[in-house]
Amino acid sequence: MPRKAADMCEGPLISRIILYTIPIILTGVLQLLFNAADLVVVGRCCGSNSVGAVGSTGAIINLMVNLFIGLSVGAGVTVAHGLGSGRLEDVRRTVHTAIPTAIISGAVLTLVGVLFSGKFLSLMDTPKEQLHLATSYMRIYFCGTIASMIYNFGSAILRAAGDTQSPLYYLTAAGVLNVLLNLLFVIVFRMDVAGVALATTISQILSAVLILRALMKREDACKLDLRKMHIYGRQLKRIIQIGFPAGIQGSLFSASNVIIQSSINSFGPIVNSGNAAAQNIEGFVYTSMNSYSQTALNFTGQNYGAGKFDRIRKIMWICLIAVFCTGAALGITALFFGKPLLGIYITDSDEAIKYGLVRMTYIMLPYFLCGLMDVTTGLIRGLGSSVTPMLITIAGVVGIRLGWIYVVFRIPQYHSIKSLYLSYAISWSITFLAELIVFIILMKKLKKQQNKQE
Repeated sequence: MPRKAADMCEGPLISRIILYTIPIILTGVLQLLFNAADLVVVGRCCGSNSVGAVGSTGAIINLMVNLFIGLSVGAGVTVAHGLGSGRLEDVRRTVHTAIPTAIISGAVLTLVGVLFSGKFLSLMDTPKEQLHLATSYMRIYFCGTIASMIYNFGSAILRAAGDTQSPLYYLTAAGVLNVLLNLLFVIVFRMDVAGVALATTISQILSAVLILRALMKREDACKLDLRKMHIYGRQLKRIIQIGFPAGIQGSLFSASNVIIQSSINSFGPIVNSGNAAAQNIEGFVYTSMNSYSQTALNFTGQNYGAGKFDRIRKIMWICLIAVFCTGAALGITALFFGKPLLGIYITDSDEAIKYGLVRMTYIMLPYFLCGLMDVTTGLIRGLGSSVTPMLITIAGVVGIRLGWIYVVFRIPQYHSIKSLYLSYAISWSITFLAELIVFIILMKKLKKQQNKQE
């Protein structure tokens, strides 16, 4: 059935926020499960070298893709503002600007990824025995980035309009196709990592087609007419103003994680194995918490467009309490079952499991702080400010972690894996408090501006 934009500016908030967030959580968890399936298939059929080759591409792919994913955030916020304020022509122009922008972004990624994958992987000191496989994987993967960008921009538009279920359905369909094609290309055709990359590319094309179909079937201002696609200067400027800082923030965040990973690697393969397994488990908790950030962004965006600041305060408290409860509950549960969970990934080293539990203790227990930080980021972006959370995150997360690594971590008595993990909770706490203060100040400033206009 064709859908109309959901009104986030009226009605009960708690139930609407929960019902809005659940499909986002399920979408993220399914994405992680399908990604895990990729590694399971290639690991079972092709060996550890192939797994290492695929794993070695993650950091550089995230570093490049996150920059353009940020633009989809800008498109979503711009649509939410337009829907909340009733400026429907702005919404139409934003939708018809966003899709061409997605295509251009994907084309740039494809060009850079195909041409320079081998060079990037060499600079990251990818093991020689894995370099050829990793390069092959990345080149094929980046051939699908136009489709990936269309899906991400389209999903952002649908979520801004209140539809979080359709992206879940489309990801499920694409994920099932991905798994089936993995089995076909890797087991039957023996294509190794190239088969996994090709399966991912084809599944991304399916998700992009489904998203475009959904937008074309809508009956509101978010309806897409392919013949009317055009890059409107004012809408593009707004998308870039909000989205580019978000992309820079995501890329720098990934860069800091690459440096932290290098420090973890210095403790040897056993520590690294335990750390990698714990990270994979953390991904499910992080995805669940980060979903509230997307909810906060879109609910705040529509209500900011409608000038309903009292409702935004309620959104803030509901999202902060919800993400705290979710993060604390999942973090404690994951740590309680930490040993058997880590045992799914590690079957040959009790010591690696022990180090995995160390990471989970220092990161999983205070993980709710990361959720609080992400929600405040979403709240500020929902108000139309994207540079501010970028600067705060660069200083509070990237700056503190790098400072910790190059100053504190180098002191002999603090040169331990526990000390390194401690930097996460410290950076989350400081960044969350700074962003919360900025959000409160920004709300007061915008409320005064509204009162003057009235």
